[in-house]
Amino acid sequence: MNLPDLYDVLVLAMLVLAPVVFVVLFYISAPYGRFTRAGWGPTLNNRVGWFVMEAPVSLVVAFIMLFLVELNTVTWVFFFMWQLHYFHRAFIYPFSLRASRSMPIVIALMAILFNSINAYLIGFHFVLNSYEFEWLTSPFFILGSILYGTGYVVTKRSDTILRSLRTPGDKSYKVPHGFLYRYVSCPNYLGEIIQWAGWAILTWSMAGLVFLVWTIANLAPRAIAHHKWYGETFPDYPSERKALLPFIF
Repeated sequence: MNLPDLYDVLVLAMLVLAPVVFVVLFYISAPYGRFTRAGWGPTLNNRVGWFVMEAPVSLVVAFIMLFLVELNTVTWVFFFMWQLHYFHRAFIYPFSLRASRSMPIVIALMAILFNSINAYLIGFHFVLNSYEFEWLTSPFFILGSILYGTGYVVTKRSDTILRSLRTPGDKSYKVPHGFLYRYVSCPNYLGEIIQWAGWAILTWSMAGLVFLVWTIANLAPRAIAHHKWYGETFPDYPSERKALLPFIF
């Protein structure tokens, strides 16, 4: 099987598998963060886990685009936009997490597998497809970039609010307030969905669509689990908040 055929097979397989994962995650919350629990085997440090999970997404895409793609202005823009998120997620974000927490090694391994496949699809799309300079003025790029930027800001602002709730040595959870937390329990997840919807549109690619579908399949059930956890843990939790979509869901 050559690489273009592998790309097509993986796109189809990932699209078929995503709905299965979506349903399963409604019944089994992945055991990391506040849902960490016994019974999932050996664990590793939270910071190390996030680093090894997210680094492939930055590094694999960087390798493919820098060594296998004839980069032009448009693809350099794509490269920068991708690394804007994932360089931070792999090499900066992990060190903002609580060092005392851990995650199951099996969760890290599953994430590495998914992220490696996703990075291959994202990067190899640019091997198979070229973009002319005019793409930067196309409706797809303009709309997608607006969504990408909006999602990026929402995610970063929401994460900043969550981090501000922590004090050194404090292992307790608190209710976040302000910004989009007025309306939903997980605006950071909403921001990621908006951001990757923007990526799918601005690249107009099957790889981008696959990533968006998997982002929703992973984050929508987890947002519901977080929302339920907040309600059960804090009796005075704002009843008007939704899980993920303001006023709707």
